[in-house]
Amino acid sequence: MTTIPAPIIDTPSLRSDQDGAIRVGGTRVTLDIVLTEWQHGATAEQIAQDYDSLSLSGINAAVAYYLAHRREVDAYLEQSQQQAEEARRQDEARFPPDGIRERLLTRRTAQE
Repeated sequence: MTTIPAPIIDTPSLRSDQDGAIRVGGTRVTLDIVLTEWQHGATAEQIAQDYDSLSLSGINAAVAYYLAHRREVDAYLEQSQQQAEEARRQDEARFPPDGIRERLLTRRTAQE
């Protein structure tokens, strides 16, 4: 995963978890989620309402960090997206989605 510059470590409202995902404050909400909501026009207040574990100050700090380090954060977000897509491709290769409804209905019928 792309690393964000060292100043993020010094930002109390953001932290990197053991997998390299950047989380807002002490929550499980990722920076990706906050920024996606914000980029789609949500205000900090709306984001806080949708994710009640977040504080307004944490949301504002995340957005401020993004605005101050846009290039680095955009690179992190792009790499996160690529990793998510690769994980989805691997999952679909292992567990093809074709006919899943029928397989689930068959399994359900067999259990009844």
